[in-house]
Amino acid sequence: MTVLMLRPPVAADYTAIAAWIPDALACARWAGPQLEYPFDAGELPQLLQVKRGASYVLCKSQADRFGFGQYRLRQPGVVHLCRIIVAPEARGNGLGKVLCRLLIDEARSATAAQAVTLRVYRDNAAAYAIYSGLGFVPVEAESDAEVLMMKMTLKSPF
Repeated sequence: MTVLMLRPPVAADYTAIAAWIPDALACARWAGPQLEYPFDAGELPQLLQVKRGASYVLCKSQADRFGFGQYRLRQPGVVHLCRIIVAPEARGNGLGKVLCRLLIDEARSATAAQAVTLRVYRDNAAAYAIYSGLGFVPVEAESDAEVLMMKMTLKSPF
């Protein structure tokens, strides 16, 4: 069985990630309105920088990449997963769930978080299935007609 892991992204990863984003709509849905399309892949490390958080690539070795995701400390005890994407050629193989689990583990280890949040477009059934399968539940009070806020409370490791 191949072991997947997270590693910090390098320049070649950002070039690959840029190729996963085919148009302005995909860009907005992935990275939000603060990342304008088209963008220069060489500028992605700065454009995607998160304060009080980290970026990771899902891989099985230093030379490959299957996905990308970030977390940031939303408030003490709560981390927010963001900019989660799986390489188009790797989709449909359960890697989104693996990526999220590893991001949650990394965020919890780094921040001692007790809860995790994320946002998902309501029409993104595949992502919603991943997140609800992991234990995230909708938070309608922090949602709107287009985007659903979801939250998961982490069980104590003890």
